Order: sequence, then C-alpha cells, then structure tokens
Amino acid sequence: MTWWHDLLFISDAGRVALLGAGFIALALVALVGERVRTKRARIDRVGWVPWTTIFLAAAVIGGGLLATAIPPLLQG
Repeated sequence: MTWWHDLLFISDAGRVALLGAGFIALALVALVGERVRTKRARIDRVGWVPWTTIFLAAAVIGGGLLATAIPPLLQG
C-alpha cells in the first residue's frame, strides 16, 4: 500500500499536477472524439457534443495547472 500512502500525503503541488494531468487526459479524449466525429460515414448527422470547446478548455486549464505545479515539484 505504499502508492496509496504516497497519493494520500502528496504535496499541494503534486495535487495540482495530478489535476492538470487529468485535464490533459480529458483534452486527449475530446481530441479523439472530434476525430471520430469528422471521420464518420454520414456527415449529415451532426453530433451534439462540442468536442472542440471541451478540448480547448481542458487543454488550457490543464496546461496552466501543470505550468504552475511543475516548478515547485522540481525544486523539491
């Protein structure tokens, strides 16, 4: 259970980095969703999920969180 203990007592910068990584993962899922939507056979069936907006918002938030969390993590 070492990994659970490490995850439970992680620093604030580590939590922000994990949250940023989660947003980057969400952005990658949205990117795949947009690719699937553009490559479907029936182009007239428009989807209702705004994949581009979700991708852009998640990428900006995730990048910002990672940019603020990485320097304290590198310092120790």
